[in-house]
Amino acid sequence: MTSSDSTIATFRGADGLSLTADEWNHPTTTDGFDSSQPSVLMLHGGGQNRFSWKKTGQVLASRGLHVVALDSRGHGDSDRSPDARYTVEALCADTRRVLEQIGRPTVLIGASMGGLTGILAAREAGPDTVTRLVLVDVVPRYEKDGSARIRDFMFSHVHGFGSLDEAADAVAAYLPHRRRPSNPEGLKKNLRHRNGRWYWHWDPAFLTAPDDDPFVRVELLEQAAIELTIPILLIRGKLSDVVSEKAVADFLEKVPGAEFVELSGAGHTAAGDDNDAFSDAVVSFVLRP
Repeated sequence: MTSSDSTIATFRGADGLSLTADEWNHPTTTDGFDSSQPSVLMLHGGGQNRFSWKKTGQVLASRGLHVVALDSRGHGDSDRSPDARYTVEALCADTRRVLEQIGRPTVLIGASMGGLTGILAAREAGPDTVTRLVLVDVVPRYEKDGSARIRDFMFSHVHGFGSLDEAADAVAAYLPHRRRPSNPEGLKKNLRHRNGRWYWHWDPAFLTAPDDDPFVRVELLEQAAIELTIPILLIRGKLSDVVSEKAVADFLEKVPGAEFVELSGAGHTAAGDDNDAFSDAVVSFVLRP
């Protein structure tokens, strides 16, 4: 197996849930694994899945790193929570379990929901377990209007699409800065076909638990970020309506050791909008002595 090849791995999360991941460079089975470097655990945003990280995972793996791109509970091929527990605390508990099973010092990379989860998991796991943290277009005090636009998009298509082209049109309208792909087949990694329609591959109950919204623990998450002593990199998409310039300044003032990179051609979905620039920033941060 080469470093660019991933395998499907299964981890045990909290509440007995089974969590699916793509894994590169497993320490005991892959030639080229660099034991001097930490592992990397990547946590996607709400409504996404592990495939959001595929290109970046390959880039990191090509440098000899052990990389895990996880499907969070209720997303992708991971188990759905039977009682719709999708709080940031529940996601953090899953992450802690996965970190234990990785069993090595690990860099956490989290986008949006995954970033907020990463803040809490890094604080709880401690600096010997989580050695660095990358936050992808998220801070605890994000813009409510931008978050509402995401949730509106997810709610408006919860009943699926009649075709892949219809789904591609919806994504293009939601992400006008990103060129619409001429072939919508790539959306199959995010959709599942049943009863004649295409549905997003996440649990609709993720959106229907207002008292357990994983994005509302502002004070808890902000305090956790302030208490972190590890290197932190905040990556913002310049076109983002979820993280404002003011919010970045506020975060950097409260967490003065954090570094900041802005991607000029990216929005909230920064890793997919400009993957080359995103991967360059991540590799530089992760591999820095």
